[in-house]
Amino acid sequence: MRILLLILSLFIVSGCVNNKTEEKAINVAAAADLSHAFTEIGKEFTEETGIKVEFTFGSTGLLTKQIKEGAPFDLFAAAHESYIDDLLDSESVLEDSKEYYAIGRIVLMANKKEDVILDKNYLLSPEVKTITIANPEHAPYGKAAKETLEAWGIWEEIEPKIVYAENIRQAYQYVESGNADAGLIALALMTETEYPYEVIDEDNHQPIVQALAIPSQTDKEEWSRQFSDFILSDKGKETLKKYGFDLP
Repeated sequence: MRILLLILSLFIVSGCVNNKTEEKAINVAAAADLSHAFTEIGKEFTEETGIKVEFTFGSTGLLTKQIKEGAPFDLFAAAHESYIDDLLDSESVLEDSKEYYAIGRIVLMANKKEDVILDKNYLLSPEVKTITIANPEHAPYGKAAKETLEAWGIWEEIEPKIVYAENIRQAYQYVESGNADAGLIALALMTETEYPYEVIDEDNHQPIVQALAIPSQTDKEEWSRQFSDFILSDKGKETLKKYGFDLP
C-alpha cells in the first residue's frame, strides 16, 4: 500500500512540474513581416530565460481585431503604431506598454532570375501581368505599397494587375512561387530569396513605424515585459537590423 501511495505521489509531483514547465510560455501576435526576425529573437530569448515564445504571424489589422475580441495573446508587435494607438483607445492593451521597436522598408521584387531594371516602367511592361501587394485595408505594408504606386503615378494604370494578399508574407510567397510576376514586399522577408529586388525610397510612402504593446487580458505580464525588453535590447536591435529594419 505504501509503495502504491509513493508511486501515486510521484506521479502527482511529476504532473505539477510538467504543468509548471508547460506554463512557462507566452503567446505573441506579430505582423507577418516579422516572421524571420522574431523567430530568431524568440529562440535567443528562450535560450537566455527559459521562457518559450509561441508566435502567431498575420496581418496587423486582423490581429488587432482579434485582440479587441479578447484573443489570448500576451504581446502584440504591430507593423504600424496606429494599430497600437487604436488598442490603447479601446483599453485593449496596457497603457504603459507601448514601445517603438522598428521602422519597416519595402522593396520591389520580381519573379525573374535574369537581370532586370526594377522600377515603375517594369511594372507597366506587358511581361508583368500580375503584381501583388498586401491588402492595404488591414496591412500597413500594403498601404505603403499602394502609396508608393500612387506616388509613382501608375496606380490607376496597373490596378487591374493587382493581386491582393492577406498579409505581406503571403505576398512574398505569391512572387516566390510564381503566382505573381512582381510584388511590393517587406525588405525583412528577402533574406532567403534568389530573386532580384530593389529597395524603394522611403520618401514614396508614409513611414512604417512599428510598435508593440501588451494586451490587457494577459496573465503573463512579467514575462511579456521581459520579451519586450529583450526585443529592445542591443541583441534584439542587432537582429532587427540584420533583417533590414531601421531603428526608431
